[in-house]
Amino acid sequence: MWDDAFPSFLIGLREGLEAGLIVSVLIATLVRSDQRARLPHVWTGVAAAIGLSMSFGAVLTFTAANLPGKSQEAFGGTLSLVAVVFVTAMVFWMRRSARTFSGEIKQKVTAALGMGAGVLIATSFLAVGREGLETALFLWTTAQAAGSSSGPLAGAAVGLLIAAALCWGLYRRVLHINLTRFFSITGAVLIVIAAGVLGYGMRDLQEATVIPGGTSYAFDLSAHLDPASWYVTVVQGTLNLTPQMTWLQVGVYGAYLAIVMTLFVRGVRGAAPAKPVPVVSAAAVPAEPTAEASAPAEGTKPALAATRAGSAAGPAPAPGAGSVVASTAVEAERSAAPAPAEGEAGSVSADADKAATSAAIEAEAGRSAVSAAEGERASEGESAAEGEKSVGPVSSGPEKPTAPAEGAAATPSTPRRFPRWTVPVALVAAPALIAGITIAASSGKPASGTPVVEVSAAACGKGFTAPKPGRQTFQVRNTGSRTSEIYLIDPVSNAVYGEVEGIAPGTTRALIATVGTGSYAWRCVPNGGKAVTSAAVRVSAGGGSVQAVLPVSEKDLTAPLAAYRTYVDQGLADLQTRTRTLQSDLDADKLDQARKDWLAAHTRYASLGAAYGTFADFDAKINGRTAGLAGGVDDPAFTGFHRIEYGLWHGQSAATLAPYAKQLAADVDALRKDFPKQDFDPADLPLRTHEILENTLHRELSGNADYGSGTELATTEANLDGTRELLSLLRPLIDQRNAKVIPAVDTWMRRTEQLVLGQRAEDGTWTPLDKLSDTDRQRLDGAVGQLLEELAPIPDLLEIRKAA
Repeated sequence: MWDDAFPSFLIGLREGLEAGLIVSVLIATLVRSDQRARLPHVWTGVAAAIGLSMSFGAVLTFTAANLPGKSQEAFGGTLSLVAVVFVTAMVFWMRRSARTFSGEIKQKVTAALGMGAGVLIATSFLAVGREGLETALFLWTTAQAAGSSSGPLAGAAVGLLIAAALCWGLYRRVLHINLTRFFSITGAVLIVIAAGVLGYGMRDLQEATVIPGGTSYAFDLSAHLDPASWYVTVVQGTLNLTPQMTWLQVGVYGAYLAIVMTLFVRGVRGAAPAKPVPVVSAAAVPAEPTAEASAPAEGTKPALAATRAGSAAGPAPAPGAGSVVASTAVEAERSAAPAPAEGEAGSVSADADKAATSAAIEAEAGRSAVSAAEGERASEGESAAEGEKSVGPVSSGPEKPTAPAEGAAATPSTPRRFPRWTVPVALVAAPALIAGITIAASSGKPASGTPVVEVSAAACGKGFTAPKPGRQTFQVRNTGSRTSEIYLIDPVSNAVYGEVEGIAPGTTRALIATVGTGSYAWRCVPNGGKAVTSAAVRVSAGGGSVQAVLPVSEKDLTAPLAAYRTYVDQGLADLQTRTRTLQSDLDADKLDQARKDWLAAHTRYASLGAAYGTFADFDAKINGRTAGLAGGVDDPAFTGFHRIEYGLWHGQSAATLAPYAKQLAADVDALRKDFPKQDFDPADLPLRTHEILENTLHRELSGNADYGSGTELATTEANLDGTRELLSLLRPLIDQRNAKVIPAVDTWMRRTEQLVLGQRAEDGTWTPLDKLSDTDRQRLDGAVGQLLEELAPIPDLLEIRKAA
C-alpha cells in the first residue's frame, strides 16, 4: 500500500500548499483591509471548489467502472496523458509564478471588494478549483496504475494534512519556507513521476489496441526479478517502472524525461536575479478629481505623502527570494492602521477614498514583500518594524463612509430574500448533484442491443429473458445496496457459465458467456447476505452443448487440505532428520558427505512447495536468496540452504559453515513446531498446482537459484514430485469438472520428468544447467512450458465460488 503512496503524497503536498497559500493570501488581504465580514465568501468559494474536485473524481471512477475491458484501458490511458499534460504545465507555471502570484491574488481581491460577494466567491473558487481538479485527475491516474486506491488516497491525505499545517505555520509566522527552492525540487521529482505515468498510459493504450506494439518488449526482467520483492514493489509503485516494458513505453519515458527535465533545469538555472526595482504604490499616482471634490480634503495629503515616501524608500524584494509568497501571507495580518486624519470624512468623494484605501493595501503588500526578502536574515524583526514605522500614517482600516448630502433622504435597506447559508450550500451541492446525474446517466446506458439484467438481493435477474444461442454479452446492473458477486448458472447442477465479482451498487459491468442448450438462471450473492437465485429460463434449440464450471466450496476442499497438511507435516519430520545429518557432517569436517546430504535435505524441502506461502518468514530463513540483501552472499541475513550451498561449493571450511547448519536445523525445528498453528487457505491448493512449476521455470530453469552446486535440475525434479502429490489429492474434484485435464497433464508430466531425469548420472550427480546443450535446454523449456499450459485451467476450475 505505502509503496503506491509517494506520488500521491507529493502531489497532495504540492497542490495543497499552492491552494493553501492562495487561501492565506485571500484571507490576509481581507483581514488587513478590515473586511472580515467577507471571509465567509472566501470559504464558500473554497468549499465549492473542494466539492467540484471530489465530484470530478467520482465521475472519473464510476465512468471507468461502467466501461468494458478495452474501453476502460483506453479511458485510463487517455486520462493518464491528460494528467501528464496538467502536471507538466503546473510545474512550469509554478516555477515561473512562485514569486509573483501573491501580488496577483491581492489585485484580484482588491478589485473584487468593490464588485460584490459573487465576484469574491468566484475568485476563491477559481483559484482553488484549478488545484483541486489537477489533484483529482492525478490521484485517479495513480490509483489506476497502482491497481488500488488505498495507497494513493492515504498518501494524498498525508500530503494535504502536512500542506495545511505548513500554511497555518506560515500564516501565524511560526516558520519561513523558501518557496522557489521547494517548488523547484518537488517539480523535478514530479517530472520523474509524470514520466512513469506517461509510460503507464501508453501501456494502457497498447492493451486497448489503440496503439500498436503491445507485444514488442524492450526488456523483460520478470524471470530475473522477484515481483513481490520490496525493491521492485517500491520502484513500480513510485516510478511506474515495471520489469516488463515495451519499446514505446521506454521511448516515451526517456524522451519525456530528457526533454522536460532539461527545459525545467535550464529554466531554474537561467532565472538570474533581476535588478531591484523600486516599489511604486498605487497611491503615488494621484487620483483624478471628481466634479464634486476637485481637491482632496486636508488630512488626505499627509497620508498620500507618507505612502509615497514609504514606497520610494523601501527596497523592492529580490526576485530570488523564494519566501516572498509565504512571508506575504505571514505578514498579511499585521495591521498598523491608525485612525484616519480628522476631517477626512465628508471632504473626499467615495472614489477618492477607495483609491486611498487601495493605495494603503498596496503599500502594506510592498512592505510585506520587503520583510519576506529579509526573512532569512537575523535582523528581520528590526527591518519589519522600521518598515511599519515608515508608513504608520497610512490607513488600512475600514473605509469611512462619506457624509450624505444635506437633506438627502435615507435609503431603506432591502429585506433579505434568502437565508445567508443558501448560497454556500447551493454552491457546494451543485457539483455533487451534477456528478450524480452524470454518473446515473452514464451507468444506465448499455451498449446498443446488449441485454440488461438488474440484480439485487430483492430482485435477482430482473429483465432476464431466454437469450439467443451463441456468445452473449450481458450488461449486469447492481440495483441493490451491497457489493455483490453475480453468477450465470445452470440451476440444476449449479454449474457456472459466467461471473462478475465485486460489482458495486449502482454500477454496470459486462458478463460474457456462451449460451447453448440448457437451463440458465442468475445467482446474486451480496456481501454479508444470503444467495438469491432467479427464475430459470430454457434455451432449447440451435445452441448445442456448452461446458459450464461446477462451483467449488471451501467444504469441497476440506478433505484434500487435511490430507496435504498431513503430507507436509511428515515431510517436515523427514527434513528435520536430514538437516541434523547435514549439521553432523559439518561438525565432523566431512565436506564431501555434507555436499551429498545437503542435496538430499534441500530437495526434500523443495518437494513441499505447495506450502511455501504458509511458511511465511520461515521460508526466507530456510531457503532465502540474496535478492534484496545489500551485502549479497556476505550479508548476515543470508542464511539457510543457499548460504551453506555457497560455502560448500566455494571452498569455505566446515568450521565456517557449521554455525549456519546449526541455525538451519533450529529453523526447521521451529517450523515443524509452528506448522500446525499456521493458516493454510484452502484456495491456495488449486493455485499451487500451477505456481510451483511456474516458479521453477523462472528460478531454477533460469539459473537464478544456483549458488554453486549446479543442482537446479534436482530441485526441478523435487518440484515435479510436489506437484504430482498435490494433483493426486485434487484429482477427483478436477475430473468431476473436466475429465480431459488430468490425462493431458499426466502426459506432459511424464515427458518433462524424462528430460529431467536424463541429466542425472548413475552416481546421483546432476548435469548443471549451464552445461546442457542448446537442444536439450530448448526441449526442457518447451516441455515445462506446455505442462504449465495444461495445468493453467485447474485454478479456475477449482476456484472457490459463492455460487456453490
